[in-house]
Amino acid sequence: MLIDTHAHLYLKEFNEDLVECINRFKNHGVQQVLMPNVDVESIERMHLLEDENPDFFKSMMGVHPCYVKDDYLQQLSACKTWFKKRNYCAVGEIGIDLYWDKTTLGIQQDAFRQQIQWARELGKPIAIHARESFQEIFQIIDEENTESLTGVFHCFTGGLDEARKIMSYGGFKMGVGGVLTYKKSGLDKTIAQVPLNELVLETDSPYLAPTPKRGKRNEPSYLMYIAEKLSQVKGETVQTVAEATTENAKKLFNL
Repeated sequence: MLIDTHAHLYLKEFNEDLVECINRFKNHGVQQVLMPNVDVESIERMHLLEDENPDFFKSMMGVHPCYVKDDYLQQLSACKTWFKKRNYCAVGEIGIDLYWDKTTLGIQQDAFRQQIQWARELGKPIAIHARESFQEIFQIIDEENTESLTGVFHCFTGGLDEARKIMSYGGFKMGVGGVLTYKKSGLDKTIAQVPLNELVLETDSPYLAPTPKRGKRNEPSYLMYIAEKLSQVKGETVQTVAEATTENAKKLFNL
C-alpha cells in the first residue's frame, strides 16, 4: 500500500474524470492522497474533495510561494483562520520559488517564515516547495528551526549536498516524485545515497508525470512507477520501498 504525499486533485485538470481517477488509484494500491493548498481560491474545492472521500484524502493549509503577491498578507490571514475550523495534516504548500518570479523574493521569504511559525505553534509538519531556492530556504530554516519542527522537501531535486543538509535537520524528509524516473535528471545518483527512512513518495499531480507517462497529466495511480524506480535505485523490493515510505509518511503527517 502506498501514500501519495503531494497531489493537487482539486485542480481543473481533473474536472472531467475525477471519479475514474480516484478508482484508478484505489486499484493501484494508493491508500491515501495528501492535498496541499495553493491559495484562498483553491480551499473550497480541496475541502469538498476531502469531505466526499475522507478516508482517502487529507488536506494541508497554506499559501504556495507562486501565489504570494501584493495581497499575500490577506491570503495568509484567511488561510490561518481555517486551522481553527478544521484539522489539517500539514502546513503547506509553502516555500520559495525563484524559477517563475525572482522579484517577489522578499515577500516570499516573509510568507514562508510566517507559515513556519504557524507550524511550530500548531505542532504540524510543513510541506516545502523549493525551486531554485535551496539556499534561501535553508537560511530561513536555520533561523526558525526547533527540535519539534518537521516537514518534507516536496519534489526534491537537489544534489547530495542539499540532501545531507536536509538530513542534518533531523525532522525532515525528501519527497520523491516523477523526476526520479527521468533519465537525464541525475536524481537517481543522489537518492542512491539517501537512506529509505529519509524518503516519502509523491506524484505532484497533475504535474511531472513519471516515465512512461511523461508529458501526460499526472495522477496518483502513477505512484507505482515511482516506487518501482526507487526500488531499482535502492536495490530493494517494491514491497520494501512501499512499506518504508508509507511508514515514513504516516509518522511525519500523523496519519
